[in-house]
Amino acid sequence: MSTSPTRRATSVVVLTIATVFAGMLGPLQSLVNGHLGTELGDGHAAALVSFGTGLVLMLVIVLARARTRTAFFRLPGQLVRGEIPRWNFFAGLCGAVIVLSEGVTVGFLGVAIFQTSLISGMVISGVVCDRLGIGVPFKQAMSAPRVAGAILAICATVLVVSPNWSAPHMIALAIMPFVGGLLAGWQPAGNSEIGLLSGSMFISITWNFLIGFVALGLVYVVRMAASGAHFALPGTWWMYFGGPLGLLSIALMALLVRGLGLLLLGLASTAGQLIGSLLLEVVAPAAGSSLHLVTVLGALVALAAAAIAMIPSRHTAEPAALAQPAEVHRG
Repeated sequence: MSTSPTRRATSVVVLTIATVFAGMLGPLQSLVNGHLGTELGDGHAAALVSFGTGLVLMLVIVLARARTRTAFFRLPGQLVRGEIPRWNFFAGLCGAVIVLSEGVTVGFLGVAIFQTSLISGMVISGVVCDRLGIGVPFKQAMSAPRVAGAILAICATVLVVSPNWSAPHMIALAIMPFVGGLLAGWQPAGNSEIGLLSGSMFISITWNFLIGFVALGLVYVVRMAASGAHFALPGTWWMYFGGPLGLLSIALMALLVRGLGLLLLGLASTAGQLIGSLLLEVVAPAAGSSLHLVTVLGALVALAAAAIAMIPSRHTAEPAALAQPAEVHRG
């Protein structure tokens, strides 16, 4: 029996609202990891804790079943044999950069500036990667709306950092999430290839966490040897929830996309990230920071940039694929 238009419209509205709330988990994760970095006095250590908790949770899920356990342990051999492009195995490095920037910068910038800079970088990355055919079946032409979306993303970043022009170190901190967003474009391609190779996105996500954790861990060991850095665990229980929050966001998006499609899911989740970041900036602002009007304007411009950049190109050398923001597996 076919679904009535009214029931379908109601379903879309409900799912859209759910997606907005799911998108709010990203800023909440940033807040947790930011406070974790502040408590430990080391954003690098905070990233290790966040990736570590996510990795442990995913290993429990994947290793509990014989099929996924076998497929997971087969991945190193497939990497050595080059069964898919080897760079796809290292997509977790992108998530490591983003989580590292959370631990380092959120305590100073606040969640709103962090999320806006991150999303702006992801918009630009999505436009470029679609043009080059990275992570999508077909290339997208550089249409006027998509170029406009990329330009608006740059404007959004400039707006949110403009109150800090007199503090160059704050500008430098804001660049970290922006760079993380730029790197995010190729991450879904790698995660998708691993998922197809292993037959399970659970395995892909676990591998993603493993690569990020190992990379962060190796660099931390070098730091310990070179400068005497000391690793410590936080004493506050909720600071261990950065990784699980990221996993919950991924799971919800995977469920919601079936009812909304990629375009509406991407826009609603982006709106949720920006709305959530602004709310958290009011409820739990970074030390010494306040919510500026230009920060709100920058978030709105970033949302507009994402919406415009998601408009599929009409003229392509090959059939156009639907554009959407990159799904980032953060720790």
